Amino acid sequence: MESSRVSRGGFRPTHERVALLDRLGIRNMDGWLAFSALGLLICSLYTLHQASSNAIPGSPDFYFQRQALYGLVGIVAMFLISRVDYSRFRELRVGIYTFLCASIFTVFTFGVAARGSTNSLELPFFTFQPAELGKVLLVLSLAGFVIDGVRRGSERKRTIRILALGFAPTGLVLLQDLGTSLVFGAITIAIMVAAGVRWTHLVAIGAALAVFITTVLVLMPMAGAPVLKEYQQERLTSFLAPSSDLGDAGYQQNQAKVAAGSGGTTGRGNQATQSRLGFVPERHTDFIFAVVAERYGFVGAALVLSLFALLFWRALRLMTLSKNFYGTLVAAGIAAAIMFQVFVNVGMNLGIMPITGIPLPLMSYGGSAVIATFLMIGVLQSIHIEARAGQRGSLIR
Repeated sequence: MESSRVSRGGFRPTHERVALLDRLGIRNMDGWLAFSALGLLICSLYTLHQASSNAIPGSPDFYFQRQALYGLVGIVAMFLISRVDYSRFRELRVGIYTFLCASIFTVFTFGVAARGSTNSLELPFFTFQPAELGKVLLVLSLAGFVIDGVRRGSERKRTIRILALGFAPTGLVLLQDLGTSLVFGAITIAIMVAAGVRWTHLVAIGAALAVFITTVLVLMPMAGAPVLKEYQQERLTSFLAPSSDLGDAGYQQNQAKVAAGSGGTTGRGNQATQSRLGFVPERHTDFIFAVVAERYGFVGAALVLSLFALLFWRALRLMTLSKNFYGTLVAAGIAAAIMFQVFVNVGMNLGIMPITGIPLPLMSYGGSAVIATFLMIGVLQSIHIEARAGQRGSLIR
């Protein structure tokens, strides 16, 4: 007997609702992944509404309203890209990679300066950062190149090819924004690890990076030819002794640590003077985690980190569920991009990592970052939908 339910219009067969969900692609989406992403966005909106009401005189809900709009656009983008078979991006890898590099190049010509960096384009409705979108573009294209060149040349040549393809846009972004370039580097290394690059090659790459960092931060400044700008060097080194640098980067980190430490178990609520009175700088972007820790205490901070842990777990699970190796590499790159940002951002809020300007995904205010992160979630949802479709097909056969 066919199951049904009573509605105002009469009886509606259950299988019709299921068919509708199938057509919309909702039934096969990863519910926990969507829950974690939406939960983080809600936490962001609530925190911005409570902590930044006096940030802009005359516009108490400025950041809240714009973040809500960015979140809505991101959710729509997530849903749309989840409807696309992610394997098609492998076929478009050359075009995606070309667009990635071209969009980064446009910043050198048409970019506008913000917070000491020229890394964005001024559009009619908001400021767009191509490097934020570049994170997901790099994942999709680099994973495709790995699959394409898996049988070309020796193992050493393949490693060099992957490294060059990943670090070329990384170098371009480094000239614009230090923090985002680190994310690009993390994506490249994660995809190489997931692709099975020999550990000896990875060790050699790590040693080369250590030499490069030493040269950039120590040797070149000593020789009078610094590569990084002065404020970038201060951000990278101030966390080692923040109390000795109370002028800029050290001040920011000290205030963030005081705010996070004063939250206690349940937070100080409206008595959170560090964030409410503006002592914590960039409290709506880089240091929003310190605001959460002060206002809502260990409970609030644990909630946010738990949502990130859930998101990371689902991304790792999709590495094993993916219908092909390309999906595994894509899931690994996205997981690395998101969790590297979480690790560095939370670390710099707690004073154990340098200040690099890396936002907290889905929490920090910013249209480009929010939309790009939801696009990544949409790609993960596509991997899940295709995996579920493959499972159903094998059961039917």
